[in-house]
Amino acid sequence: MSSIYISAAHKSSGKTTLSIGLARVLRDRGIALQTFKKGPDYIDPLWLSAASGRSCYNLDFYTQSREEIANCFSARMQGREMALIEGNKGLFDGLDIEGSNSNAAMAAFLSTPVILVINCRGMTRGIAPLLLGYQAFDDQIDIAGVILNQIGGNRHESKLREVVEYYTDIPVLGAVHADERLQIDERHLGLMPSNEAEQSELVIRYLADAVRTSVDVDRILEIAAKGPLPAPTSLQNALKSPAGTGVRIGYAKDRAFGFYYPDDLERMQNLGATLIPFDTLNDSYLPDIDGIFLGGGFPETAMEALESNRAMRQAIAEFIETGGAVYAECGGLMYLTRSLSWRGKQCRMVGIIPADTVMHEKPQGRGYVQLRDRGTGPWPTSKGLSSEAVISAHEFHYSSLSSFESERGEFAFEVLRGTGIDGRHDGYVYKNLLASYTHMRSVGGNDWVERFVNHVRTCKSAQPVNDDKVTDV
Repeated sequence: MSSIYISAAHKSSGKTTLSIGLARVLRDRGIALQTFKKGPDYIDPLWLSAASGRSCYNLDFYTQSREEIANCFSARMQGREMALIEGNKGLFDGLDIEGSNSNAAMAAFLSTPVILVINCRGMTRGIAPLLLGYQAFDDQIDIAGVILNQIGGNRHESKLREVVEYYTDIPVLGAVHADERLQIDERHLGLMPSNEAEQSELVIRYLADAVRTSVDVDRILEIAAKGPLPAPTSLQNALKSPAGTGVRIGYAKDRAFGFYYPDDLERMQNLGATLIPFDTLNDSYLPDIDGIFLGGGFPETAMEALESNRAMRQAIAEFIETGGAVYAECGGLMYLTRSLSWRGKQCRMVGIIPADTVMHEKPQGRGYVQLRDRGTGPWPTSKGLSSEAVISAHEFHYSSLSSFESERGEFAFEVLRGTGIDGRHDGYVYKNLLASYTHMRSVGGNDWVERFVNHVRTCKSAQPVNDDKVTDV
């Protein structure tokens, strides 16, 4: 087994598009590849999953312990030949001055060689001190190669190669010339999700062709072979926990919603839940389910279609009003409000949360958060999380809630770091609904999945038997 870490000097260097292309090239070579993304992200993993043909998993110092990261990494590598880890931001960027949660720290922890992607637009001799400085800054990091990106032409490429080879011992593994077709459409949350882009497969193929013609993939495979894998002390609980009494949980999966951590969904299944996808845009009724998970996404880009599907909006509202268990994150929370306004238009939403959602030009909440569980939510307390415990998670939203009638319902969380719903609270509670701007992950002692599945089970047992339920979508 082998591993490689794709990083950069700073964001917007092109590491994501090159990682996507490389993942497809390795897959086409028949390599059993497993992709990972450093940090809290949904969008890049969607593309990496589509390129590699396997779910991409997140590694994050802020929400996971080092033991969890090692166990997650090793467990997911079972049956795989190679790991490709894509970093976030720059190689040495992090929350604290020591860089304890940086990409460099992750690469060192996993003993993975690093390939730097450098945006060379407007750069020639200046690349030498940049690379030498990165090499000297942390001797625990193996910068095993560099890919020159955004090259201005053959003459530019020749100068850059000459400089790198003269001043450094870092091998140039590729030179990718500037090409607008190598850019994936960007949106306010980052890269457009691959589950929404109709031409995503064509984009992935084009990126793969660029990597094949411009990058020395054989040399990358040689470098990756230097990266040993850490031995886990135990497998993730998500892979070993016994199944419980079966419940059926519906989750929205369409071009409006699609942000889910795959290990959280797998955890639900392991705990006895059958996952039923449904389409908020085209399905006219809910499937036969006991609970609903409304993940994040871009509901504003499909708000007219969401409004037009009145039957689905009514079905979800009735499910909540009759005591059904529902968990909604970010985009899911937006969908449950009275209305959604964006670019001068306003559309009706589900109407359960007594507030109106307004989109803004700049982020209203962005980055890591800390929440204190107030013990007022609908979910039972799990073994690993006591009431009033602190939850580490993240948020990223350009929307805020206006005209919020906060007296109807209550909040489950106090915001210690971040924005949440109103800067002080998050996790709106109404009957058996919990709706939050925060994206949670079932790690770090916060096994929210177990709490939610148990909540669904409890709500199901309290519901009268209905023999007329629709069982097919």
